[in-house]
Amino acid sequence: MHAEFHPGHLVMVDIEGTSLSEETAAFLRRHRIRAVCLFRRNLGTEAEVRKLCAELREVLGPRALIAIDQEGGSVNRFTALPHATGAMAIGAIADTDQAEALAEATGAAVARGLISLGINWNLAPVLDVNNNPANPVIGERSFGSDPHRVARLTAAWMRGSLSEGVACCLKHFPGHGDTHVDSHHALPTVDKSLAELEALELIPFRALTPHAPSVMTAHIVYPQLDAQHPATLSHRILTGLLRQDMGHGGVVLTDALMMKAIHERYGHARAAVLTLQAGADMPLAQGLPQEQAAAVQAIELALREDELLPEQLQRSAARLDALAARFPATPRPYAPEQRAADEALARDGWRRGLTALAGALPPATGTRLRVLTQARVDCDGVSEAGLAGAAVRALFALDADVAMLLVEDLPSFDFGTLPDDGRTLVLVSNHRKRYPAAAATWQPALHIALWNPFQVLDVPAPSLVSWGHAEGALEAVTDWLAGRLQATGVPPVELQPTIR
Repeated sequence: MHAEFHPGHLVMVDIEGTSLSEETAAFLRRHRIRAVCLFRRNLGTEAEVRKLCAELREVLGPRALIAIDQEGGSVNRFTALPHATGAMAIGAIADTDQAEALAEATGAAVARGLISLGINWNLAPVLDVNNNPANPVIGERSFGSDPHRVARLTAAWMRGSLSEGVACCLKHFPGHGDTHVDSHHALPTVDKSLAELEALELIPFRALTPHAPSVMTAHIVYPQLDAQHPATLSHRILTGLLRQDMGHGGVVLTDALMMKAIHERYGHARAAVLTLQAGADMPLAQGLPQEQAAAVQAIELALREDELLPEQLQRSAARLDALAARFPATPRPYAPEQRAADEALARDGWRRGLTALAGALPPATGTRLRVLTQARVDCDGVSEAGLAGAAVRALFALDADVAMLLVEDLPSFDFGTLPDDGRTLVLVSNHRKRYPAAAATWQPALHIALWNPFQVLDVPAPSLVSWGHAEGALEAVTDWLAGRLQATGVPPVELQPTIR
């Protein structure tokens, strides 16, 4: 390996704070880190983020990789930028050509915002096919359940991002769309044969990964492919399937090693070595500084003990060098008129995706309403916080007689406690969890799903689906309730509430 190479070049870390402390800078230099992923806690004002990225470039060096999860929709780390239309909202545009055009324009708009800050690697878009309504973590982050349409829309989003000089990362290989478990909290299993995966999950990955600058792994066990290891640690899946069979020559980045699916079984140090042995190029060692250091040190030790081959890691370093060279972290101006156009694009996308189901209509003017919603929805560490219950009232701007009922936890609410006072009930689902079986007896006059679209399957009511709770989505809902907007979206997943 050339003299400049160091195992730390292969490890991505996260940091604390909205500025680069001397202690963190010294840590990054000491371990020769060149890749940092930014999270909400790092994102102050735009000026602060630009300064932080400039400080990172100085410490990380000319081959710096500064990453973020900026998917749009519910995973949108830096909210000061235009809040891009979410994937499933784009997927809800019935005309595929129009949806594809919006997807490409959206990918480009997101990239323009990021590169204006000095961020050169976006850990998006989601390429998962969400064919499982019970999926607790993907849902509306996917473009839909049709693998061919998912491939087409994701390819367009990727083209847009690359055209503006920001690397993207297709996730989560080989597919996170058919899980009942969130890998942030436990280890999911997808017990499908390779033939079954080829018939659904792998269709978009096979189409796109040969052309993608990077791919992110899934912390999921596919026992019929590898009974012992989750995909992130599986040589058969990462090298055999992704590299050799599917022809991916770009970077392979792991999902975060701190996620319980990996951390509780392997820890940072062992997982970092195992994933490199499997064929990954860069472990995402998000976590405490000592855990991040342990990942680097474990790679150094594995090299000395011949558990990792120098030429193998050199190939990984070369792929990462190529990524950084193709997508330099050099900020570019974000013209005010372009920013305004990108904001308008996002708002238009949310409006075009708005979807009414089972004959949903806005309440008639003068109707006495009771609006039931959850008082607060905290950030779960993956998605942003949900719309606060107090803010739901603003959706009904033209309705003077609205009684708000804010409850601590909507899925456990006892509908039998509602007063019988003649008010028309509107249920506003501002949280992500699915409802229990008891919700099948609930009969609101209107159900508005602001986040998880599959909640409409639980509640037998005419429903409005916004696919997200960004400002543009909320404006679309407000205009629909006021009779100023038709909901023309068509669900890109099976989504029809049963009306009793």
